[in-house]
Amino acid sequence: MLQNIRVFLSDMDGTFYLGNRLLPGALDFAETLKKQGKNLYFLTNNSSHRATFYVWKLQRLGLRDCTEEHIITSTDACIFYLKRNHPGSRVFLLAPREVSIDFLRAGFILVQENPDILVLCFDTTLTYSRLAKACIFLRKGIPFFATHPDRNCPTESEPLIDAGSIVEAIKAATGRTPRYFGKPYPEMVEYALWRTGASKGEVAILGDRLYTDIAMGQQAGITTILLLTGETRREDLRSSPWQPDFVFASLEELAQAIRE
Repeated sequence: MLQNIRVFLSDMDGTFYLGNRLLPGALDFAETLKKQGKNLYFLTNNSSHRATFYVWKLQRLGLRDCTEEHIITSTDACIFYLKRNHPGSRVFLLAPREVSIDFLRAGFILVQENPDILVLCFDTTLTYSRLAKACIFLRKGIPFFATHPDRNCPTESEPLIDAGSIVEAIKAATGRTPRYFGKPYPEMVEYALWRTGASKGEVAILGDRLYTDIAMGQQAGITTILLLTGETRREDLRSSPWQPDFVFASLEELAQAIRE
Protein backbone atom coordinates (compact mmCIF):
# COMPACT_ATOMS: atom_id res chain seq x y z
CA MET A 1 0.00 0.00 0.00
CA LEU A 2 2.83 2.43 0.78
CA GLN A 3 4.23 2.07 -2.73
CA ASN A 4 0.96 3.45 -4.16
CA ILE A 5 1.20 6.63 -2.08
CA ARG A 6 2.55 9.63 -3.98
CA VAL A 7 1.47 12.39 -1.58
CA PHE A 8 2.30 12.36 2.14
CA LEU A 9 0.46 14.88 4.32
CA SER A 10 2.57 15.25 7.43
CA ASP A 11 1.76 16.78 10.77
CA MET A 12 4.64 18.92 12.01
CA ASP A 13 5.18 19.16 15.78
CA GLY A 14 5.63 15.68 17.24
CA THR A 15 5.90 14.11 13.80
CA PHE A 16 8.56 15.95 11.79
CA TYR A 17 10.05 18.13 14.49
CA LEU A 18 9.72 18.64 18.22
CA GLY A 19 9.83 22.26 19.30
CA ASN A 20 12.90 23.63 17.56
CA ARG A 21 14.68 20.43 16.57
CA LEU A 22 14.06 17.94 13.81
CA LEU A 23 13.14 14.43 14.86
CA PRO A 24 15.62 11.68 13.96
CA GLY A 25 15.35 10.67 10.32
CA ALA A 26 13.27 13.69 9.24
CA LEU A 27 15.61 14.90 6.50
CA ASP A 28 16.31 11.34 5.34
CA PHE A 29 12.56 10.74 5.08
CA ALA A 30 12.08 13.91 3.01
CA GLU A 31 15.01 12.97 0.76
CA THR A 32 13.67 9.42 0.30
CA LEU A 33 10.34 10.77 -0.92
CA LYS A 34 12.08 13.21 -3.26
CA LYS A 35 14.23 10.46 -4.81
CA GLN A 36 11.15 8.31 -5.42
CA GLY A 37 9.17 11.13 -7.01
CA LYS A 38 6.78 11.37 -4.09
CA ASN A 39 5.56 14.65 -2.57
CA LEU A 40 5.67 15.84 1.03
CA TYR A 41 3.22 18.45 2.33
CA PHE A 42 2.90 19.73 5.89
CA LEU A 43 -0.42 20.24 7.68
CA THR A 44 -1.09 22.46 10.66
CA ASN A 45 -4.17 23.55 12.57
CA ASN A 46 -2.32 26.57 13.90
CA SER A 47 -3.94 29.57 12.20
CA SER A 48 -2.03 32.23 14.14
CA HIS A 49 0.58 32.34 11.36
CA ARG A 50 0.67 32.34 7.57
CA ALA A 51 2.42 29.61 5.57
CA THR A 52 5.53 31.80 5.30
CA PHE A 53 6.21 31.33 9.02
CA TYR A 54 6.32 27.54 8.69
CA VAL A 55 8.49 27.75 5.57
CA TRP A 56 10.95 29.87 7.51
CA LYS A 57 10.98 27.42 10.42
CA LEU A 58 11.41 24.29 8.30
CA GLN A 59 14.15 25.89 6.22
CA ARG A 60 15.94 26.99 9.38
CA LEU A 61 15.74 23.42 10.69
CA GLY A 62 17.37 22.12 7.51
CA LEU A 63 14.61 21.46 4.95
CA ARG A 64 16.10 23.93 2.47
CA ASP A 65 13.79 23.30 -0.48
CA CYS A 66 10.56 23.86 1.49
CA THR A 67 8.28 26.52 -0.03
CA GLU A 68 4.80 27.89 0.66
CA GLU A 69 3.46 25.31 -1.79
CA HIS A 70 4.36 22.60 0.74
CA ILE A 71 2.38 24.12 3.65
CA ILE A 72 -1.35 23.57 4.20
CA THR A 73 -2.98 25.37 7.13
CA SER A 74 -6.47 25.26 8.58
CA THR A 75 -6.82 28.83 7.29
CA ASP A 76 -6.26 27.54 3.75
CA ALA A 77 -9.02 24.94 4.15
CA CYS A 78 -11.38 27.56 5.59
CA ILE A 79 -10.73 30.05 2.78
CA PHE A 80 -11.16 27.30 0.17
CA TYR A 81 -14.67 26.59 1.49
CA LEU A 82 -15.61 30.25 1.89
CA LYS A 83 -14.51 31.16 -1.65
CA ARG A 84 -16.89 28.53 -3.02
CA ASN A 85 -19.81 29.23 -0.69
CA HIS A 86 -19.47 32.88 0.41
CA PRO A 87 -17.34 34.58 -2.28
CA GLY A 88 -16.58 38.26 -1.76
CA SER A 89 -18.32 38.34 1.64
CA ARG A 90 -17.92 41.07 4.21
CA VAL A 91 -16.01 39.31 7.01
CA PHE A 92 -15.56 40.15 10.67
CA LEU A 93 -12.26 38.34 11.23
CA LEU A 94 -10.78 37.37 14.57
CA ALA A 95 -7.16 36.73 13.58
CA PRO A 96 -3.68 38.24 13.86
CA ARG A 97 -2.96 40.96 11.33
CA GLU A 98 -0.61 38.79 9.24
CA VAL A 99 -3.33 36.16 8.71
CA SER A 100 -5.77 38.78 7.42
CA ILE A 101 -3.56 39.07 4.32
CA ASP A 102 -4.72 35.65 3.12
CA PHE A 103 -8.39 36.64 3.39
CA LEU A 104 -7.81 39.91 1.54
CA ARG A 105 -5.95 38.12 -1.24
CA ALA A 106 -8.86 35.68 -1.53
CA GLY A 107 -11.21 38.56 -2.30
CA PHE A 108 -12.96 39.00 1.05
CA ILE A 109 -13.77 42.40 2.50
CA LEU A 110 -12.71 42.75 6.12
CA VAL A 111 -15.12 44.96 8.05
CA GLN A 112 -15.78 46.14 11.58
CA GLU A 113 -19.52 46.65 11.14
CA ASN A 114 -22.39 44.87 9.35
CA PRO A 115 -20.49 41.70 8.37
CA ASP A 116 -22.01 38.91 6.30
CA ILE A 117 -20.06 36.21 8.14
CA LEU A 118 -17.75 35.82 11.14
CA VAL A 119 -14.49 33.85 10.96
CA LEU A 120 -12.42 32.93 14.00
CA CYS A 121 -8.76 31.91 13.74
CA PHE A 122 -6.22 31.35 16.52
CA ASP A 123 -6.21 35.04 17.38
CA THR A 124 -3.24 35.73 19.66
CA THR A 125 -4.10 39.46 19.51
CA LEU A 126 -7.71 39.11 20.66
CA THR A 127 -9.14 41.89 22.83
CA TYR A 128 -12.24 41.96 24.98
CA SER A 129 -13.87 44.61 22.79
CA ARG A 130 -13.48 42.51 19.64
CA LEU A 131 -14.72 39.39 21.41
CA ALA A 132 -17.78 41.30 22.65
CA LYS A 133 -18.44 42.67 19.17
CA ALA A 134 -18.23 39.17 17.72
CA CYS A 135 -20.92 38.01 20.14
CA ILE A 136 -23.17 40.92 19.13
CA PHE A 137 -22.87 39.97 15.46
CA LEU A 138 -23.49 36.27 16.14
CA ARG A 139 -26.65 37.00 18.13
CA LYS A 140 -27.97 38.58 14.93
CA GLY A 141 -27.65 35.18 13.23
CA ILE A 142 -24.78 35.60 10.76
CA PRO A 143 -22.89 32.42 9.74
CA PHE A 144 -20.05 31.46 12.09
CA PHE A 145 -16.84 29.70 11.01
CA ALA A 146 -13.67 28.69 12.86
CA THR A 147 -10.45 27.36 11.41
CA HIS A 148 -9.94 24.55 13.94
CA PRO A 149 -11.23 23.23 17.29
CA ASP A 150 -8.00 22.91 19.34
CA ARG A 151 -8.54 24.26 22.86
CA ASN A 152 -4.85 24.50 23.69
CA CYS A 153 -1.77 25.07 21.56
CA PRO A 154 1.25 23.15 22.91
CA THR A 155 4.52 25.06 23.30
CA GLU A 156 7.89 24.16 24.78
CA SER A 157 6.98 26.03 28.00
CA GLU A 158 3.22 26.08 28.64
CA PRO A 159 0.06 25.41 26.58
CA LEU A 160 -1.58 28.52 25.10
CA ILE A 161 -5.32 29.19 24.88
CA ASP A 162 -6.24 28.22 21.31
CA ALA A 163 -9.19 28.82 18.99
CA GLY A 164 -11.39 26.12 20.53
CA SER A 165 -11.26 27.79 23.93
CA ILE A 166 -12.25 31.12 22.39
CA VAL A 167 -15.16 29.35 20.70
CA GLU A 168 -16.26 27.97 24.07
CA ALA A 169 -16.40 31.50 25.50
CA ILE A 170 -18.48 32.65 22.54
CA LYS A 171 -20.74 29.61 22.83
CA ALA A 172 -21.34 30.33 26.53
CA ALA A 173 -22.36 33.91 25.68
CA THR A 174 -24.40 33.31 22.52
CA GLY A 175 -25.24 29.62 22.23
CA ARG A 176 -23.59 29.63 18.77
CA THR A 177 -21.10 27.03 17.54
CA PRO A 178 -19.08 27.37 14.32
CA ARG A 179 -18.36 25.17 11.36
CA TYR A 180 -14.76 23.91 11.66
CA PHE A 181 -12.22 23.10 8.92
CA GLY A 182 -8.98 21.90 10.50
CA LYS A 183 -8.05 18.49 11.87
CA PRO A 184 -9.87 16.19 12.61
CA TYR A 185 -12.45 17.44 10.09
CA PRO A 186 -12.18 15.91 6.58
CA GLU A 187 -12.51 19.32 4.89
CA MET A 188 -8.76 19.75 5.37
CA VAL A 189 -8.10 16.58 3.35
CA GLU A 190 -10.61 17.64 0.71
CA TYR A 191 -8.67 20.86 0.27
CA ALA A 192 -5.36 18.96 0.17
CA LEU A 193 -6.72 16.66 -2.57
CA TRP A 194 -7.74 19.70 -4.62
CA ARG A 195 -4.42 21.40 -4.01
CA THR A 196 -2.27 18.38 -4.90
CA GLY A 197 -4.44 16.96 -7.67
CA ALA A 198 -4.12 13.49 -6.10
CA SER A 199 -6.80 10.86 -5.63
CA LYS A 200 -7.62 9.43 -2.20
CA GLY A 201 -5.79 6.19 -2.98
CA GLU A 202 -2.58 8.15 -3.62
CA VAL A 203 -2.59 10.12 -0.34
CA ALA A 204 -1.55 9.28 3.21
CA ILE A 205 -1.78 11.30 6.42
CA LEU A 206 1.20 11.04 8.76
CA GLY A 207 0.86 12.11 12.39
CA ASP A 208 1.39 11.42 16.07
CA ARG A 209 -2.17 11.88 17.35
CA LEU A 210 -4.95 9.32 17.01
CA TYR A 211 -7.88 11.69 17.62
CA THR A 212 -6.77 14.33 15.10
CA ASP A 213 -4.39 13.05 12.41
CA ILE A 214 -5.59 9.44 12.26
CA ALA A 215 -9.26 10.32 12.86
CA MET A 216 -9.22 12.86 10.02
CA GLY A 217 -7.55 10.46 7.62
CA GLN A 218 -10.02 7.69 8.30
CA GLN A 219 -13.03 10.00 8.01
CA ALA A 220 -11.68 11.28 4.70
CA GLY A 221 -10.96 7.80 3.37
CA ILE A 222 -7.18 8.03 2.93
CA THR A 223 -4.28 5.91 4.23
CA THR A 224 -3.27 6.67 7.82
CA ILE A 225 0.23 6.37 9.32
CA LEU A 226 0.88 6.78 13.04
CA LEU A 227 4.33 7.86 14.25
CA LEU A 228 5.22 7.03 17.85
CA THR A 229 7.43 10.11 18.15
CA GLY A 230 4.96 12.46 19.79
CA GLU A 231 1.88 12.18 21.95
CA THR A 232 0.67 8.63 21.23
CA ARG A 233 2.18 5.49 22.76
CA ARG A 234 1.70 1.99 21.38
CA GLU A 235 -0.44 0.99 24.36
CA ASP A 236 -2.88 3.82 23.54
CA LEU A 237 -3.97 1.88 20.46
CA ARG A 238 -5.73 -0.73 22.58
CA SER A 239 -8.48 1.64 23.70
CA SER A 240 -8.68 3.95 20.69
CA PRO A 241 -11.59 3.88 18.21
CA TRP A 242 -9.09 5.17 15.63
CA GLN A 243 -6.82 2.40 14.34
CA PRO A 244 -4.17 3.49 11.79
CA ASP A 245 -3.26 1.51 8.70
CA PHE A 246 0.43 1.65 9.64
CA VAL A 247 2.38 2.27 12.85
CA PHE A 248 6.07 3.21 12.82
CA ALA A 249 8.39 3.98 15.71
CA SER A 250 10.19 6.73 13.79
CA LEU A 251 10.60 8.51 10.48
CA GLU A 252 13.75 6.46 9.98
CA GLU A 253 11.69 3.28 10.14
CA LEU A 254 9.07 4.70 7.77
CA ALA A 255 11.72 5.82 5.26
CA GLN A 256 13.22 2.34 5.28
CA ALA A 257 9.81 0.76 4.63
CA ILE A 258 9.24 3.09 1.67
CA ARG A 259 12.66 2.25 0.20
CA GLU A 260 11.93 -1.46 0.50
